[in-house]
Amino acid sequence: MFSRAFACRRVIGQQHQWGPWVAPGRPPWLRVALSSTKATPPKAEPTAVRRIWRLLFGRYLLVTNTVSSGVLMMVGDIAAQELELRRDHAAPSAGYDWRRVFNMTLVGISQGPLHHYLYKWMDVLLPGASVRTVFKKILIDQLAISPIFIITYLYSAGLLEGASVTDCTDEIRHKYWTIYMADWLVWPPTQFINFYLLSPKYRVLYINGITMLYNVFLCYIKHNDDLLALVFGRGERKG
Repeated sequence: MFSRAFACRRVIGQQHQWGPWVAPGRPPWLRVALSSTKATPPKAEPTAVRRIWRLLFGRYLLVTNTVSSGVLMMVGDIAAQELELRRDHAAPSAGYDWRRVFNMTLVGISQGPLHHYLYKWMDVLLPGASVRTVFKKILIDQLAISPIFIITYLYSAGLLEGASVTDCTDEIRHKYWTIYMADWLVWPPTQFINFYLLSPKYRVLYINGITMLYNVFLCYIKHNDDLLALVFGRGERKG
């Protein structure tokens, strides 16, 4: 008898589309209110760290990208100078060239807004994360954005260090293809992981980590020619 009554209640519940657990006879609006109250517990207030994080990577993303670009270029140049000191077996008294560090930091800051808006435009132009879309983004990055970055990097760094426009142009002719080849080795696989595998909220941290390592190479080759001599058998090392 009990089983028959339960079966009858279950049929009634299914007919009203409220499921077997709904008691018959209750007004539908009350049952919806009760079920929604149980299903949605009150949300906890975000911590101070989360609030700051949301501001940095939300409302103030441009500022975050600009400042982080400068800081990472600064770290990259300090690491490059450390490699130069160890290579030359410099005395402990030989410190870093802080003027050069400052100039490279300014170069990084100038690159931040450029990358911010270029990648934002690319996401609008090619939304989604399919393999086809990712490869299109990588091609745009390598064929359009990368040459712009290399040229503006060498010009801005050279001008800040007192070089003339002619000297900067000669340096671009001398070092462009070395940097561009290295760019093809590093960034296509990096950007594939970035665009295809990672959640957008982790992309900034991931790219910043790779950028910090890549900046060591950029700062080193900007102020030295021994890598060019190793690859091409030409070039004289600069101090």
